[in-house]
Amino acid sequence: MGMALAAARGDTRRLLRTRGLRAAMDGLVAVVLPVFLLARGFSPTQVGAVVTATLLGSAAITMTIGLRGGHLDRVHLLQLMGLLMVATGLAFGMVAAFGALLVVAAVGTINPSAGDVSAFLPIEQALLPDTVALERRNHVFAQYALVASLAGAVGSLAAGVPGWIAGHTRLSPLDAQRGVFFLYALVGLVLLAQYHRLAPRPPLDLPGLGRRGLGRSRALVGRLALLFSVDAFGGGFVVQSILVLWLSLRFDLSTATAGAVFFWAGMGSASSALLAPKLAARIGLVRTMVFTHVPANLLLIAAAFMPSAGPAIACLLLRSLLSQMDVPARTSYVMAVVDPAERTAAATLTNVPRSLAAALPPLVAGVMLQHSTFGWPLIIAGCVKIVYDLTLLALFHDVRPPEEIGGEAT
Repeated sequence: MGMALAAARGDTRRLLRTRGLRAAMDGLVAVVLPVFLLARGFSPTQVGAVVTATLLGSAAITMTIGLRGGHLDRVHLLQLMGLLMVATGLAFGMVAAFGALLVVAAVGTINPSAGDVSAFLPIEQALLPDTVALERRNHVFAQYALVASLAGAVGSLAAGVPGWIAGHTRLSPLDAQRGVFFLYALVGLVLLAQYHRLAPRPPLDLPGLGRRGLGRSRALVGRLALLFSVDAFGGGFVVQSILVLWLSLRFDLSTATAGAVFFWAGMGSASSALLAPKLAARIGLVRTMVFTHVPANLLLIAAAFMPSAGPAIACLLLRSLLSQMDVPARTSYVMAVVDPAERTAAATLTNVPRSLAAALPPLVAGVMLQHSTFGWPLIIAGCVKIVYDLTLLALFHDVRPPEEIGGEAT
């Protein structure tokens, strides 16, 4: 029993470690990507198209892998994703033509967002509850979000390193930025080694479990997936790469400055992750999601109207203190209201529609910003996300996880 507990704790640490590594690279790539593409001569519309391709591709891969994840060893699936990450980094660094770049973006693991939209996410989310006791579930998901925010912030701050390297060596700025994607491939190898050390997770059997991996929770998960898609549709207008593009076009912010902004935004998100489980213990998971998200979206809308970079950045940083507090609460909520055997499918079906819903807005935002640098994408995002918040509260305020109703199943 002691050995099993130690192994579970070891797997918890490994999953937190791999989340941190992925988040650091995502934070770095999300800032460097639009600048790298603009430096290669692509238009803002083409930058938006590449971002859209990454989100659509991630959704397709996640759906393919995740819906069968409950019937396969999930550790093997993570190892497969690690290999794909290696291939993505190498290809992104070497591919030159726009059309070929779209294909690489679609089939690879590049993440243009401050959040995680890859197939790694639902698999890791499904594994985490198996490594801790029930009463620790909210806390481990808060740790998962905290590590992601801190590492993503460091990654964003590191976006200025390629420029520094170019200024102190014979490398051109473009080649220095290209090195980011080779580093991305190297980190994929490190992830592969970490996943290799996880304990095997064979498929779980549950009576009534359908081909899509869901049983009694099918209707509940469907409603949540639809609502989360509305939130993601709004968020697609302000994925980190688009915010970097807006700050660059609107206020002429440099890559290094944008990286510093999103470093502090990540630190703000990290602090909110620490507060999320405490707030959820007092007011519940659904209220935690909604009551922190609405003011965050009002700040996003306010940023669009700011006349200069300072106030706009201030709004974005204040938003970061609240905008990600719903992430651990949302994940913990989904994992709590479904059966253990349904977790991989539930995580997939509540994440994949998010990726699909978020795929088109970056392209639309790119077109908007090519014609006007005003923050229309921010206004649209904030309004859509507030509609989601209010609808979630109306429909799910009385659907509570077991620990909120004294251990009785919902």
